[in-house]
Amino acid sequence: MSSRNVKIRAKKYVLTKYYNGEPKESDFEIVEEELGELKENEILVQALYYSIDPYMRAHMHLHKLPLDMIGRQLAEVIDSRHDAYPIGCYVVDSFGWRTHTITNPNIPYPKGDGLPLVRVPDVSPHPLSISLGILDAPGNTAHFGITEICEPKAGETIVITGAAGAVGSHAGQIAKILGCKVIGFAGSAKKCEYLVNELGFDHAFNYKTADIIEALKSVAPNGVDCYFDNVGGELSYKIMRQMKSNGRVAVCGSISTYNNVEPAKGSVLQPIIAYKQLTLKGFLVYRWADRFEDCMNTTLKWVNEGKLKYKEEVYYGFENMVKALNSILRGENIGKAIVKA
Repeated sequence: MSSRNVKIRAKKYVLTKYYNGEPKESDFEIVEEELGELKENEILVQALYYSIDPYMRAHMHLHKLPLDMIGRQLAEVIDSRHDAYPIGCYVVDSFGWRTHTITNPNIPYPKGDGLPLVRVPDVSPHPLSISLGILDAPGNTAHFGITEICEPKAGETIVITGAAGAVGSHAGQIAKILGCKVIGFAGSAKKCEYLVNELGFDHAFNYKTADIIEALKSVAPNGVDCYFDNVGGELSYKIMRQMKSNGRVAVCGSISTYNNVEPAKGSVLQPIIAYKQLTLKGFLVYRWADRFEDCMNTTLKWVNEGKLKYKEEVYYGFENMVKALNSILRGENIGKAIVKA
């Protein structure tokens, strides 16, 4: 039964202006709303951590304003009328940038991204926050993008861009588990050192300073079999030039273009795709929403066995959500970016 005796006032970010370049504080309004009493099978959750992801920049222009800000969050159940979700348990769902939420776990939360509510398992001795990163959408994006889109075979060579981010760092490690030669591209020498020395990538290059084509020729003289693309743009064009015939490309994102004020322009890819007979597949992780928990369990097993490592960039305070989003869009973080409430 519900035990709440006081009204809860939730805070949430509402986007009121479309982004022009980087997101700005003035593009949002923080709104308060009073939450009512729980109905049967409903739970009240309080946000503990918020996921910050590049797609948040691109996705918002697809909808009419004003719009509640989207995103996954890790939350604690603080009141419940649902037997399977008692007070004190933890869940992950797409509640967005809001402090408190009432939801019925039996009914998809009206967020439109197709991702499921997941009850968090025991992740000790790891921090609870990994249930928002490597065990949730970023980790599952990497897992399914590698295993079901790229489908690399042992001994093949795969390139990962955005390799030091939440998805790329995980994707590269999975490829290593599968026996591949892994080459990463990231935006600083520090990130490249992390990829090789900490995560076991075979090679890593700073795309800002390296000659992309010569770098690939030096470590993959016979060409590239698979490409996991997180960034798009000219970097992707140059990598695809070095792919083998019948190579596979998993198109996960295009972060290099997300902050563009004008439409992105770049080199024409079609001649390369046709001549090399490449297969390109774009994908969104909700395609495998019914397999989220199975994937989470596999990933947690690999983490506990020491096969997968993770790194979190933690920002603090509900008021710093926009700052955190801009930080990842600038490429300032390594690993998963989260905001602690």
